[in-house]
Amino acid sequence: MPGRLSGSTAVVTGASGGLGAHFARILAREGAAVAVTARRVAMVEALAAEIREAGGRALALPLDVADADAVGPALDRVIAELGGLDILINNAGVGGEGLALDVPIEEFDRAFAVNVRGTFVCAREAAKRMIASGTEGRIVNIASIASHTVLPGLSAYCGSKAAVAMLTKSLAREWARKGIAVNALAPGYIETDINATWWPTEGGQRQLKLFPRRRLMDADDLDDAFLLLAGPSAKRITGSLITVDDGQSLPGGG
Repeated sequence: MPGRLSGSTAVVTGASGGLGAHFARILAREGAAVAVTARRVAMVEALAAEIREAGGRALALPLDVADADAVGPALDRVIAELGGLDILINNAGVGGEGLALDVPIEEFDRAFAVNVRGTFVCAREAAKRMIASGTEGRIVNIASIASHTVLPGLSAYCGSKAAVAMLTKSLAREWARKGIAVNALAPGYIETDINATWWPTEGGQRQLKLFPRRRLMDADDLDDAFLLLAGPSAKRITGSLITVDDGQSLPGGG
């Protein structure tokens, strides 16, 4: 039985692990040809091989989204080898951990270079190609509850993800009559490569107890919202930020 994304081609940035790899597997499961990109080439090559072994179509590409000059050529290669560009998942991101008085300015700059500038460049380069081909494209920016909730010790990260949320709305408005839906998904805390070392610590355990349900989410808790934004159902959805966080951003603690 064909998947709901059969015949489409998707690009996932930051697909070397965590949510990026998870999203790539969902897209492939639903029938999309998937280009998986990241700086860690061996990991995306392994993911692409896994998708192909399961009967899907996949291409692995090296890409650092902070390198603006590399984005366009990478997308051109996707179009040439997989036959088009219908969906962009802007997932690449870094943490930017540190109190405002302590975080090195280089780490602050890196958070914005990857999380904001990288998202902007990838979205713009994808949109150029979608518009040129007449594609009713889907751009899904992976934001965070940090887009609208203060996370202590993460001022750079929160600032960058808030920028992603507003950037999503701005791009959606600009491209509203171009047939491109631009939306953002704001997950709550899921254990990923970025935060895995934090949760076993005393501070991590204290933070868990502040969540209303006192637990982390699973990656597959995002699947339905993700496919809503990446697929045909987003025809009438653009400029939206959908939060899926198990109530973690609700005020009042646990």
